[in-house]
Amino acid sequence: MVGDVKLREVREEDLPIFFEHQLDPEATRMAAFPPRDRQEFMAHWARILADPTGPIRTVLADGAVVGNIVCWEQSGQREVGYWIGRDHWGRGIATRALAIFLEEVKARPLYAHVAAHNLGSIRVLEKCGFTVDHRERGASIRGSGEVDELVMKL
Repeated sequence: MVGDVKLREVREEDLPIFFEHQLDPEATRMAAFPPRDRQEFMAHWARILADPTGPIRTVLADGAVVGNIVCWEQSGQREVGYWIGRDHWGRGIATRALAIFLEEVKARPLYAHVAAHNLGSIRVLEKCGFTVDHRERGASIRGSGEVDELVMKL
């Protein structure tokens, strides 16, 4: 299962790994989030890294970069999101990373939006104390169809 999981500041050399993670068709289906091309992805991450509203961390497992976890403010609410490369799913890494992150991020309430079909991510959030606040149905990110989404709250 989970080995040594740590969080650290995001470094520029992490971004190509994050880029590859979001190209995975199964990962994008589970997240209900279409992949970005390299230019769009790098512009997106430039905005994330410039956002002063929350910590942005790289997730390491046994010393290897396996994903990221971020917190930001949107519409007056604190949000959390994470992405773990599919090669690292099912090992408890996301749960451990989120638990570590929540020790750093003390703001409550904290919200997470998750596709209703993403049972693995729902379980990660539940293990870390999130509960379903409400359901939403609407256009997915960048218009790739409608998505049934749970809004979870800690």
